[in-house]
Parts: sequence; structure tokens; C-alpha cells
Amino acid sequence: MPRRQAPSDRSRRPLSAAKLDELALAYVARFATSRAKLTRYLSRKIRESEWTDDVDAMTACEAVADRMERLRFLDDRQYATMRAGAMTRRGLGVRRVKAQLFVDGIAPDDSGEAIAEAEDRALASAIGFARRRRFGPFAVRTSDDPAARERQVAAFARAGHSLALARRILAVPPGDEDALAALDAEAALD
Repeated sequence: MPRRQAPSDRSRRPLSAAKLDELALAYVARFATSRAKLTRYLSRKIRESEWTDDVDAMTACEAVADRMERLRFLDDRQYATMRAGAMTRRGLGVRRVKAQLFVDGIAPDDSGEAIAEAEDRALASAIGFARRRRFGPFAVRTSDDPAARERQVAAFARAGHSLALARRILAVPPGDEDALAALDAEAALD
């Protein structure tokens, strides 16, 4: 016989526009965020609570987000630059950066500069990814297994790098210092 959960004896907590403003302030103080992420957070808090204010809840939510932008606690362009830079330094490619900025609710006009910077650093990011994963020129030993090579190419693709870039880096054999130096020099020029 399936067990049923007893209904929660905690009633929904009351929430007003003033409390919503406090929640937003605490959220932006703790996390770097975009306007869309803040709005999603506040909407979730509204759904979980009992709205007690006369003003419409979603109107209050938008007003709080507007206030946070006026106070410069939210800046989608700066958030996009920060997020894209962090992802690029971790070795993630342009496709992953674009996808994450879309999920974070960054408008294309706010994310354009960050994406352009990620595209400029694509080779350096891919080399960093290969170095961390010990692929291609950073492998311990040479592998002639085509299945292993395709798994490595797939790992590059999941990280958001182009297949051509992945194959180019994986073509450099381990220990080929000249080819690795040429790749590093090209990445420094990007």
C-alpha cells in the first residue's frame, strides 16, 4: 500500500512588497545575477507564499527588479561579461557560453560583447580544456584507438567547442613541443 505524505502543517508564510524587496536585496548581495534570474527567484517566492499586499504580485516583482537595476545591483551586460569570462577560463567553448547566457535570460544585445570575447579566446579555451583533460598533446601516451579519439572529440563538443578545433588540437601528438608551442603562440594572438 503506497504511503501518502501528510499535508504540511506549516501554513504558507505571508509575503508583501516590502518583504519581496528585502528578499531581492539579500539575493543580489549574495549572488551575481541577471534580471531574469532575480525575477524567477522572486516569482518562486511569491508562488510559495501567501501574497498579502494590495499591489499585484508580478507587478511588485517587476518593480523590485527595476529598483535593483536603478541601484546598479543588476547589470546584465556586466553579468554576461563576467559569466562568459569565467566559463572561457574553465575551458568551455562558445556554444556553451551562448547557451548559458540564454538560460540566464541575457538579451542578445547585452550578451554580444561577451560572446565576441569568448569567440576571440576559443583556441585558448580549447587548449586549456585539452590540458585539464589530458587530451591530444597533453596525453600521457599516444593512443591509436579511433573509439577513444571519437570520445575525446565528443567531450570537446559537449564542452561547446567546434569539431574542427577539437580535431586540430587532438591531431598534435603527445610530446610534440614544436606543434604545441605553435598552438600556444596562435592562442596568445587571439
